[in-house]
Amino acid sequence: MEYIALLKDWIIALGEKHEVDPLLLGSLYLVSKVSFVTFLGWVIRNLRLKKAFTVPLLLASVSFSIPYVYLIIAGRNIPVWVYVFIVLMFVYGGYSIWKKVTIKQEELDS
Repeated sequence: MEYIALLKDWIIALGEKHEVDPLLLGSLYLVSKVSFVTFLGWVIRNLRLKKAFTVPLLLASVSFSIPYVYLIIAGRNIPVWVYVFIVLMFVYGGYSIWKKVTIKQEELDS
């Protein structure tokens, strides 16, 4: 139980150091991942029905990036490696979405 208290104190101190609310960041992260999966499912459904998938794909991309944008905007004194990590997450996220959509589209075309 002591380790949980230490972890909580460390997270709160880290949030104060970088002027980021850890609860808000965690909430944004959870909500963004649920909405990302939902919108990605909508994209795949639209692909199967041969409908336009641009809007749900855009919404999936935006929902993926919400917590990272909050960190970039609200965070202070954040190390450079965090920004590099965020950029790599965006690149990987875009690549991952592209791969999932193209694989599903190829399966549907077959």
